[in-house]
Amino acid sequence: MEPESGLHSPSNPSQLSWVNLSRNLILAYQSFGVVYGDLSTSPLYVFTGTFTDKLQNHQNEEAIFGLFSLIFWTLTLLPLIKYVFILLSADDNGEGGTFALYSLLCRHSKFSLLHNQQAADEELSSYKYGPSSHGAGSSALKRFLEKHKRLRTVLLVVVLFSASMLIGDGVLTPAISVLSSVSGLEVTQNKLTKGELVLLACIILVGLFALQHFGTHRVAIVFAPIVIIWLVSIFSIGLYNIIYWNPKIVRALSPHYIIRFFSETGSDGWISLGGVLLSVTGTEAMFADLGHFTSLSIRLAFAFVVYPCLVVQYMGQAAFLSKNLNSVENSFYDSIPKPVFWPVFIIATLAAIVGSQAVITATFSIVKQCHALGCFPRVKVVHTSKHMYGQIYIPEINWILMVLTLAITLGFQDTTLIGNAYGLACVTIMFITTFLISLVIYFVWQKHIVLAAFFLLFFWCIEGVYFSAALMKVPRGGWVPLVLSVIFMLVMYIWHYGTRRKYNYDLHNKVSLKWLLGLGPSLGIVRVPGIGLIYSELATGVPAIFSHFVTNLPAFHQVLVFVCVKSVPVPYVSPDERFLIGRVCPRPYRMYRCIVRYGYKDIQRDDGDFENKLIQSIAEFIQMEAVEPQSSSSESASLDGRMAVMSVRSAQSSMSLVISEEDIISIEDSVQSSSKSLTLQSLRSAYDDYSQQQIRRRQVRFQLPQNPSMDISVREELVDLIQAKEAGVAYIVGHSYVKARRTSSFMKKIAIDICYSFLRKNCRGPAVALNIPHISLIEVGMIYYV
Repeated sequence: MEPESGLHSPSNPSQLSWVNLSRNLILAYQSFGVVYGDLSTSPLYVFTGTFTDKLQNHQNEEAIFGLFSLIFWTLTLLPLIKYVFILLSADDNGEGGTFALYSLLCRHSKFSLLHNQQAADEELSSYKYGPSSHGAGSSALKRFLEKHKRLRTVLLVVVLFSASMLIGDGVLTPAISVLSSVSGLEVTQNKLTKGELVLLACIILVGLFALQHFGTHRVAIVFAPIVIIWLVSIFSIGLYNIIYWNPKIVRALSPHYIIRFFSETGSDGWISLGGVLLSVTGTEAMFADLGHFTSLSIRLAFAFVVYPCLVVQYMGQAAFLSKNLNSVENSFYDSIPKPVFWPVFIIATLAAIVGSQAVITATFSIVKQCHALGCFPRVKVVHTSKHMYGQIYIPEINWILMVLTLAITLGFQDTTLIGNAYGLACVTIMFITTFLISLVIYFVWQKHIVLAAFFLLFFWCIEGVYFSAALMKVPRGGWVPLVLSVIFMLVMYIWHYGTRRKYNYDLHNKVSLKWLLGLGPSLGIVRVPGIGLIYSELATGVPAIFSHFVTNLPAFHQVLVFVCVKSVPVPYVSPDERFLIGRVCPRPYRMYRCIVRYGYKDIQRDDGDFENKLIQSIAEFIQMEAVEPQSSSSESASLDGRMAVMSVRSAQSSMSLVISEEDIISIEDSVQSSSKSLTLQSLRSAYDDYSQQQIRRRQVRFQLPQNPSMDISVREELVDLIQAKEAGVAYIVGHSYVKARRTSSFMKKIAIDICYSFLRKNCRGPAVALNIPHISLIEVGMIYYV
């Protein structure tokens, strides 16, 4: 979704600034329901998760003041200073998140392990970011990292580990948020047992995951008001508790109380930092969801609304606990005045659902981006909105998340144990983000290495203390994100490993052009009418599946197009730059290559117009090649020859084919009425309304442009292209079986023959993932020994 679209820039500078401010205020309002649902519900469980068994021996006013001071400075240093003031500036063409940082690094240095990369990709408009030159010191370190493939592999593993932790967040956030929100029923007159509370939480969670297929956009209109009402409520309750219970809590804003807290509690206080860390869970969403908003709008929402409301709420809870030390187990609901308990309980439950919804949606996006990196099996991606770009739903991931969330909720039945797992996942993501942003400061922003090192050491020292405290809670629930991350990491790495091995096999076994040019005399090749689209991951050369195809069936289509669908390290690729067209053989052979490029956040939409766009692009390339034989808009180092970016232009363009559309109307009633079978006639009556319905089909026809000066050879080639399109299009895809060689190691055989083969059998097939019509599909079976 492009937030800036639809706004016209006024000529008056003062009017322009007013329009920009109003736009950012609107986006700031919308961000409450998407970005801050998780972070704003943290007061439900922070103090409960902080007071561990050992810290309960220090339940006094001094310890409460020290805990609030820790929470205040944690909120100030991490979300406010690190994320709002620094991290939001490290966007990748408006996109944020771990993959945005990795994308920036890959574009400025050769850190990427993605295959199919070409020089032409660097000429994409979204590829350029900042200055293109590097300093001498930067070049030395850059060359060192580029030289060692293992270091680049480590960088990718770190990014994937962060993604695995984010997926783990999608499991833990709904569990702890919903269970914490319903725990308020423990303080009512008709007190529910723990088992009943867990059952109620599971019912809400099942309903939450069951509604995911409707998409966020259907209920997003009420998300922002819910979170805003929630923030106003907790601000009011916090202010009331400060005034009513203990106004002296304001003194705890001084970091002096942190020193006094640790001097009194010692190692017990250090272990409690894992609970303090829960106050900043959900912070990563500010950066990860940057693509749907602007950095200014997110800064405005957090600095002027979210941050003050959270600080006042934590201050109010601390003031209440300082006078009610026995209410630690359910501090939030105990601190609510009784007249407003039920309204706040309802709002808290709704806010927990909103926060969970945002994290689940973010998990879908993370899985999609991992797939774009070639690190996740193919899954079904459903678009839930025609207007909001990026709103997707992945059924397989949704049900896996639901099963894992229910298992954790039923298994632990305690927000403290789940909080231990949640805190470890959160601080691990922050730790990795700090490392990546320090690399961006040096390589992308080209700042001095001392500044990058200072940033890294300063925030690593802070986050390291929290990380060490969170590790101490691994036996008490903290093992959950580690186990989940290891499982997801194994899936990602094995898929990436198998995919690269398969690509390397294709690369080393591709067919030479000399072999292709000599096919006719040796095999008696027959050219049949139509267009054949041969799908392969190769950006150059002829794939081995084509040679396997023609040696078994010595005939191929009048026009051949070798299609390569690949990802590039940018968030989005403009539709005008998506197609890269070139020749494979000399003109008489009618063989072309089409490279279709997508960014890591692009969605391959099934709009049914791919064939027409491809034909138009090839036709424009044919005419451009005749008009401008020595230049092109973009060139690559392809062995097949030059390739050019072809945008699908309007039908009025002199270099475009003329498109005519006509509706074919057919009535499917005559066939059914001719049946003499009584059974078929009775069945026919049930479908009578459908049989009388006229079926309207859209057919697109291409015609040559009216250009008398067109070269004869160009006209003949365009005529052949149009005739081949009218004869039909066939899609040739490899149905591959990947196996390890007999000489491979035992671990490699397990990884390829068992794990990778299992993932390939249980994920979506390439034909389905590429939206290829089944009726036009030709699959070529082939075994890859890697």
